[in-house]
Amino acid sequence: MARISDMAMKFEAAPDGFSLSLNGRTVLRHHAGSPCMFVGQGQERMGMYRGNFEIEDYIVERSPLRHAEVDGHRIALSEAEGRAPRLELSIVGNALRFRSLDAGINRFWLRIPADAEEHVWGGGEQMSYFDMRGRRFPLWTSEPGVGRDKTSEITFKSDLKDKAGGDYHNTNYPQPTYISSRRYALHVETTAYSVFDFRRDAFHEIEVWAVPERIEFHSAPSFIELVEALSLRFGRQPELPDWIYNGAIIGLKDGINSFARLDRMRAAGVQVSGLWCEDWVGSRQTSFGSRLFWDWQANDQRYPDLRQRIAELHDQGIRFLGYVNPYLAVDATLFPEAEAAGYFARDRSGRTAIVDFGEFDCGVVDFTNPEAAEWFAEEIIGRRMLDFGLSGWMADFGEYLPIDVELSNGVDAKLMHNAWPTLWAEVNAKAVESRGRTGEALFFMRAGFTGVQKHCPLLWGGDQSVDFSRHDGLVTVICAALSSGLLGNAYHHSDIGGYTSLFGNVRTPELLMRWAEMAAFTSVMRSHEGNRPRDNIQIDQDPDVLAHFARMTRIYVHLAPYLKTLSKEAAARGLPVQRPLFLHHEHDPKTHAIQDAYLYGPELLVAPVWQAAQEARTVYLPVGTSWVHVWSGEIYDGGKEVTVASPVGSPPVFYRADASFAPLFAALRDV
Repeated sequence: MARISDMAMKFEAAPDGFSLSLNGRTVLRHHAGSPCMFVGQGQERMGMYRGNFEIEDYIVERSPLRHAEVDGHRIALSEAEGRAPRLELSIVGNALRFRSLDAGINRFWLRIPADAEEHVWGGGEQMSYFDMRGRRFPLWTSEPGVGRDKTSEITFKSDLKDKAGGDYHNTNYPQPTYISSRRYALHVETTAYSVFDFRRDAFHEIEVWAVPERIEFHSAPSFIELVEALSLRFGRQPELPDWIYNGAIIGLKDGINSFARLDRMRAAGVQVSGLWCEDWVGSRQTSFGSRLFWDWQANDQRYPDLRQRIAELHDQGIRFLGYVNPYLAVDATLFPEAEAAGYFARDRSGRTAIVDFGEFDCGVVDFTNPEAAEWFAEEIIGRRMLDFGLSGWMADFGEYLPIDVELSNGVDAKLMHNAWPTLWAEVNAKAVESRGRTGEALFFMRAGFTGVQKHCPLLWGGDQSVDFSRHDGLVTVICAALSSGLLGNAYHHSDIGGYTSLFGNVRTPELLMRWAEMAAFTSVMRSHEGNRPRDNIQIDQDPDVLAHFARMTRIYVHLAPYLKTLSKEAAARGLPVQRPLFLHHEHDPKTHAIQDAYLYGPELLVAPVWQAAQEARTVYLPVGTSWVHVWSGEIYDGGKEVTVASPVGSPPVFYRADASFAPLFAALRDV
């Protein structure tokens, strides 16, 4: 039996197969009677409607590669001895590199050994299930859907109207990376449609609609070290800008009246770091609700003298933020310029590809064209946004690349679709860097894929429904923060109060207040009026809601010294601000599947109230330390569930009895 060692990866070849281990953990096992790799052909059907996809696959062939010919670090795989090899595998460092020897292969499957009690997390930003074990997860960037629950009425109606209902696995930000409770991580380097299937006790199966470039393995003695390693692999974000700690970013899209409303909120005690007016570019009304006018420059009719008002706010310590996405409306002033320069993706006949966004049409700027990417970064984000005075923006719609367009780089749009959010993030980051404002200007994205971490300084959780629903409400943004945070995305936040209001589903004051409670214990507080502002309660329309929100912003500001240490740690080590309980309590197995509570840094445990009319919550406190209930001061032993009163204004929050910031946390009850 031959043995070869390469770094921490150990390869063992046997007469009928081989195995691969990483620091003593078996991560690949192959023999003729139980092959780990399969190849074949599939015929997919993919249709997109306004960012929602219908995807089906017909498998023409799935063949096990039973026979392995080993030559050092290279393995030629075929269906049987004497048959021509169809795939070549090379072991290089901590990665498996693949080379197809059969041009007809467009499907690939790999089985990874699993334990029955194993947990797996990651997959990008997952909204419904933090522990992915027992389920199948397609990894394809898309609209996540409305309701995301095929048993709910709102999902049924959304599917019927716009194919927009979604399901538990739909996400703006997929990534073919997972972390195992066996303390290793696996990453598939591909942009093709792929699937993680964790439904079998004995193995995990990875499916890719192409032969992947490589599959990487990472291992570490602890989860913290593993997260640090992944953040180095994918990229780390800079520290949060200093102005963020001044309070909440207030989202208003009320034209010039937004400034007067902001003043009234400040007079009511709301601590403010920024004013976010996504309608700075103008607006249009559609059946979905109020939509923006996609022509990325200040709209003088809606916001007269905006540059002067931005300067006045800045003098008061308040920054102004806007909105942008990679599309230009055909009736916008920038569209002819981009079309004349050849900056748009094209259709099959060579003309500018036109995309229907729901009662208005757009062209998509082709970021595989370096000149187009440079034009967008410099002329739109640089000159019309940063030079105009903006300190941040929502960088929206990275998941919308149509799969039937022709791109400048000649790559099939089906292979570029998942890569598009990362290209979009890079355009924004380059614009910020060109003005020397990295770490000071703050843009935020909902779409992502492998490598977005390197460019995007802040994630937001997308468009949740304005409710407490299990698969599309407040609780889903906790799961989103935890899953994405393990993969190097240190900062996460969400629309306070949710966004999507359809079919009579509207916000309640309770939802708005509970969401603000959670947001006070995240990286960034930011409100949103939603897609139908006039149908839904807003922060400044109810005295009780306004007073409650003002207190939550004071709590956020009070915790700024602690958050600053977490931000420094994120930049230096890649650790997320919101952390799963097991990250610091990995030897407590009861923490492995908790997804509705989180550690805010190592010292605070937050369990937001995410169900309606809930006046008490049961919370599991990890073993190994005592925990102090912030609002009562009562001390609880770890390793057990406790039930605490949780009226509006007192969400379940605990701090470690030995916390270095204990005096700061104890003072929260007086804020």
